[in-house]
Amino acid sequence: MITRRVLGLGVAALLGLGTVAAAVPAAAAPGAAEAAPATAPSSTSTLAATPYAGWNTYFGLGGDYTQTQVLDVADHLVSSGLAKAGYDIVWLDGGWQASTPRGTDGLLQGDPARFPDGMAALAAAIHAKGLKAGIYTDAGPYIPGSCGLGSYGHYQTDADTFAQWGYDAVKVDFLCGIAADLDPKTVYTEFADALRHNSSNRPIIFNLCNPVTSPDWGDYPESQQSTNTWSYAPAIAQSWRTYTDVGFVNSIKYTDVLRNFDANARHPEAAGPGHWNDPDYLGPQLGMTDEEFRSQMALWAMSAAPLVVGSDPRTFSDATIATLTNRGLLAIDRDPLGKQAVRVGPAGTTETWTKPLADGSTAVALVNRGGAASEVATTASAIGLKATRVAVQDVWTDAVTESKDAIRSEVPAHGVSVLIVSKSTGKPQTPRVLAGAPTFTAVNGTAITPTGDLLAAGGSTIDATVTLRNDGLTPVKAPRATLTAPDGWTATATGGGVPVLLPGRTADVAFSVTVPAGASTGSNDIGASVRFTGSGGEVTVTSPAARVTVAPAPPSGADQPLSHQPWISATSGWMTPAVDQSVGGGNPIRVAGATYGTGLGVASPSDIRYYVGGVCTRLTGAVGIDDVVDNVGPEGGTATFSLVADGTTVWESGTVSRGTAVAFDVDLTGARELVLHVGDAGDGGYNDRADWAAPLISCS
Repeated sequence: MITRRVLGLGVAALLGLGTVAAAVPAAAAPGAAEAAPATAPSSTSTLAATPYAGWNTYFGLGGDYTQTQVLDVADHLVSSGLAKAGYDIVWLDGGWQASTPRGTDGLLQGDPARFPDGMAALAAAIHAKGLKAGIYTDAGPYIPGSCGLGSYGHYQTDADTFAQWGYDAVKVDFLCGIAADLDPKTVYTEFADALRHNSSNRPIIFNLCNPVTSPDWGDYPESQQSTNTWSYAPAIAQSWRTYTDVGFVNSIKYTDVLRNFDANARHPEAAGPGHWNDPDYLGPQLGMTDEEFRSQMALWAMSAAPLVVGSDPRTFSDATIATLTNRGLLAIDRDPLGKQAVRVGPAGTTETWTKPLADGSTAVALVNRGGAASEVATTASAIGLKATRVAVQDVWTDAVTESKDAIRSEVPAHGVSVLIVSKSTGKPQTPRVLAGAPTFTAVNGTAITPTGDLLAAGGSTIDATVTLRNDGLTPVKAPRATLTAPDGWTATATGGGVPVLLPGRTADVAFSVTVPAGASTGSNDIGASVRFTGSGGEVTVTSPAARVTVAPAPPSGADQPLSHQPWISATSGWMTPAVDQSVGGGNPIRVAGATYGTGLGVASPSDIRYYVGGVCTRLTGAVGIDDVVDNVGPEGGTATFSLVADGTTVWESGTVSRGTAVAFDVDLTGARELVLHVGDAGDGGYNDRADWAAPLISCS
C-alpha cells in the first residue's frame, strides 16, 4: 500500500503516463456485464481452507520498516500468544524493496540497508520462529512516483523469486496497475497462473489487492474497481479486497470500518473454503475505541474474513489481545462450513446478521451502529430456527442462558453482540435476563427527553431508570440492580426492589445520581448490573454504559470566536477537525476568495458539539468549501451544513458548492447544546474540505 485516495485527476494523467498505458492491455469497457463468480479449482482450495490470519506492516510501521522491526514483531506475536491463536503470517507490505527494485539481473531485490541479510534470510528467520512469511508486489509495471515496485512483464520471474526466497503468501496491489490502465482480471489471472506454476512448486497464498474504488479514487469503470473483483477472484486467489483501504497509516476510523464491512457483504456467495472476501486489515489502537475494535473483530469474524492485523502488536493493550484471541470469534471466523454472514431484515441503525455454523448452530450478530446504547432483537423463527426454546451463548462472556423465542441484547454504542444460538432441550436452564443502559429522565428535577448521553454541570442531580427484562422460561426471584458510577459520584436506588421478574416481563428500577460540584470536565460512563440466582448459581448481568459528560463552562461575552471555545466532541470524515485552519493541510480558512482569521475546518461528514448552557443568544458566521480544493482537482467539493440546538435543526444551508460562501445568523436563546453538522450532499466525501468561517457566538 502507498497512498490510496487519488486527488483530482487520474494517476496516469497526473504522472504523464500515456506512453505506459499504450504499452499494456486496455481495461475492459465501462458497463461490461457482471460475470457470475467462478468456482475455485481444487488447486486453490488446498490453501486457506479457513480464513488465514497474521500481521502486516502497513498501518503500524508504514513503508520504511526494517528487518530488525519485523523480527521484533515476529517475536512479539509468539510471546503474546497471538501466534498460538493463529496469527502466524508475518507479512511485508510495500517498502521492503530497494530504491531501484530490480537488479541488473532483472530480479527483485530488498533494500540492502534495511534488510542487510537479504529477503531469503528474513523468510528463514521468520520460519525459525514457527511462523509463515508474506511479501508484497504490484500487478502493474514499476512507475516511480506511483508505486514502489511492479511485477508487470515479470510475473513468472517474480513468482519464482518469492518461492525460492521461501515466502508463503504474496499480496499483489494495483497502484501501478491502475496508473497503467490495466485490466485487473487479465493481469491478476496471469499472476495467479505464475504463482501456481512457480519453479519451486511452493504453495503460496495469493491475496489479490485491488483497492481502486470510485469515487474515492476518481472515476473508473466498474471492471477496474475492487467492487468487481468478486466476479473472477474466487477461481484464482485465496482472498481478494472488496473495497478501498479501511484507513490510513496510524489512523483508522470506525465509520470506514462500517463502510468496508457493508461493501464486503455485497457478495457472500463468492466466499467459501479456499477463497475469501477481504474487507482489509484489523486496526486496533489506531483511532477506534476498544468497543469499536471489538465490533470490527466481530464483523470480520462474521464475514469469514482473513484476520490480518495492521497495527503494531508491540503496543497492544490487554484488552486488544483479549479481543484478538477471543476463542468464540476465532471459531466463528474459521468455521469449516465457510459461510459468510448475511443480514436478516432491513438495514438501519440496528441490524441482525446471521452465519450458519458446521455444528448446526447459528452465529448471530446484533449490530448497533448508533451513538447510544440500544436494544437489538430478533427471534428464532426470523433467523430460520424452528424451536420453541433456544440456548444462547454470549461470545464475549461465554455465558449460556435460555430464551423462549427472543434473541435479544442490550448493545453498546458502536457495539456488536455476538451470540451462538441453538435449539434447547431438557429441563429449563438459567433464563436470559437483560439490563438496559441507564436512561436519564431529569436533571435537577426538570424532566428531559432521553436522548442517549447527557450533558450536565458539576453539582447536578440526575434521575435515572434501568429496565430489567426476562426473556427466559422461568421466573427470576428478587433480582438486585445496582448502578456503577465514577469515583466521588453517588448512585442511590430511589424505589422499592423487584420481588419477582416473570418470564416475558420487564421491570424498572429508579436511581438518583449526584455529580460532585468539583467534577472534572469530560465524559463519564454509568453502567448497571443485575444479580440473581440461576440454575447453576449466582448470575451477574451487566448493561451497556450510558454517558454523562460534565460540560466545560459555556462561552461568555459578545461575539466570541466559537472556534476558540472547548468543544465536547468533534469528528471529521478524514483527518481531524482543524481550528482556524482548513482541514488536512495547515492552510488558512479561505472561502470564495475571502480569508478568515478564525473558524473550523473539517471533512464531511462531521459533527462538532458545544455546551452553551442556556446562556447564549446568537451565532453568526459563514460556511463554504475551502478554496484549497481548487489546487487538488475538479472532482467533489460539495457539502451541506446545519446547526442543531438541543436536537432540533435551527438552520440549514442546502447544498454548498465550491466558490460560494453562505452566511448564517441564528437565535440560540435557551439552548443547552449546539452541534455543527456537515453532510456530504449525497455524493460522498471526496474533496469535501468544509469550513465554518468566523463563527461568532454571543452569550451572557
